[in-house]
Amino acid sequence: MAISKTFLSIFSILSLILFSIFSSLTLATEDSHFFHKTISPTQLGLQEEKLSHLHFYFHDIVSGPKPTAVSVAQAQMTNNSTTRFGMVTMTDDPLTSGPELESKLVGKAQGIYASAAQDEVGLLMVMNFAFTEGQFNGSTLSVLGRNTVFSAVREISIVGGSGLFRFARGYALAKTHTFDQKTGDAVVEYDVYVFHY
Repeated sequence: MAISKTFLSIFSILSLILFSIFSSLTLATEDSHFFHKTISPTQLGLQEEKLSHLHFYFHDIVSGPKPTAVSVAQAQMTNNSTTRFGMVTMTDDPLTSGPELESKLVGKAQGIYASAAQDEVGLLMVMNFAFTEGQFNGSTLSVLGRNTVFSAVREISIVGGSGLFRFARGYALAKTHTFDQKTGDAVVEYDVYVFHY
């Protein structure tokens, strides 16, 4: 009887050891195709986070022979709406260092804005500020937010970026510099505050 109890104890211990070895091998095999793992920011070369302020002018040109913003879709009711509700516009708007279109080009605002409000002119903006000048040449900031164009100052979220703006977050303040009621063309001054590495 004592021998069978000893045998059972040894068998149980061996079974437990074999199960542990098999489980760790299985986990190691599964881990080679990981879905998630935590890494240190330094592995990606990320150093101390900084806050940058960018200042530029956005030229939304809807008139003339070469517009930079064109309507690509609208609802049946859009033409009867005082706010142009339902209109979707694609942009490739110049970003310049000064308010004049001839001033230094620093990038492009590429994306869409859509009239998303029925009671006021309120745009949903989804676009990238793609920079072509200076240290941020080739980098982008991604913009997503609401723009009530007749408010004195509008705050729009910066939700990401690429290049030197990887992991970016912040906000943009937009102020209308000029608006031509006859043509619909506008120049908007932007102050962008963005955290990035």
